[in-house]
This record gives sequence, structure tokens and C-alpha cells, in this order.
Amino acid sequence: MFEPPVQHLIDELARLPGIGRKSAQRLAFHLLNVEEADAVRLAEAIKVMRTSVQLCERCFNVAAEVECAICRDVRRDPTVLCVVERAQDIAVLEKTQEFSGRYHVLGGAISPIEGVGPDQLHMRELVARVEAENVEEVIAATNPTVEGDTTAMYLKRLLGPLGVKVTRIASGLPVGGDLDYADEITLGRALAGRREL
Repeated sequence: MFEPPVQHLIDELARLPGIGRKSAQRLAFHLLNVEEADAVRLAEAIKVMRTSVQLCERCFNVAAEVECAICRDVRRDPTVLCVVERAQDIAVLEKTQEFSGRYHVLGGAISPIEGVGPDQLHMRELVARVEAENVEEVIAATNPTVEGDTTAMYLKRLLGPLGVKVTRIASGLPVGGDLDYADEITLGRALAGRREL
């Protein structure tokens, strides 16, 4: 439909998560119309990211060095590990400013339907860290989905025999939420996770 170089860019942009054909078209034409220096700067940023970012050898977060900034930070509590599915989950948790421990990225969640079992995740490395780093608590901060819950239960069975405390993040109603709009599962979890005032 468009000239081959433009169409090729649209096709590549449309492969990105959350970007449909229309959005890819708008982005492609935006990049075509901006100053060349702006487009080059974006291309260079992508290139630099791809060549300089790796996975942290300890926790599997994204890192510009052998270990990520969180693993290198001596102020973090090494006895508490928060286990997440994806590296981008760390940024969400860090925004709360409520957690001062360290993280471990599994690289997904257990999903037999999709062929993802514990062996495809960073479970062995987690066990090795728990034993070597004298971890006292592991917080399962997996998504509140069937796969996330399954992964959390697997973590409990895997790490329980090591004498480490395994906890699960609470789930329930969002702040400012209305009971009328809550589904039964969310409302049930909110009731089950209640605490004394």
C-alpha cells in the first residue's frame, strides 16, 4: 500500500505489543515527518539499548553491568527476596517505595497450556540464591491469575522444605474502587485478606 521502506517500518512497528496497524501507521508517518536528528536519536537509543543491556547474573533483571543496580545496592535487605514474573514488574513495585529487599525474576509463570513448566523458569537459580544468600523470606509477587497463583503455590512447595518463609502479595479492591464494579473473585480475595484496624 505504501512505499516499501514505509510499509516495512509499519510492519515492524505493528509487531510491538499493544501497537495495532493504525498506531503503527501513525508512528511511521510521525517518524517520517520529524526532524531527521530526532529519528536518528530514537534509532541510536534502540541500538545502544540492544547492545549494552543484559540480564543481571544474580536476579535476571535488566542490567547495564554484570549485576543490576538493585543487586549492587548494599542498602537493600538481602534476607528478603521478592519474586516477580517479568523484569518490568520490578519498576512497578519500586514505585511504591514500600520494598527494600532484593528481587528475583522468573522469566514468566507456570502455564502447562502454553508449555511453560518450572524448568523453563529461573527456579533452580532461585533455590541456589535462597541457600547461598541466607534468605529468610520470599515474597511471591506473581500476577493474580491462574498461572501466577500456580507459580506462587509451586514456590511454596519448592522453598518450604528449605525453612524459608514464603508469602504472597495481597490482592483485592483497588483504592478508590467501588464494590458495585468488583468481580466475585476480587471481592472474595479482599474479604479473605482482611486485617484488623
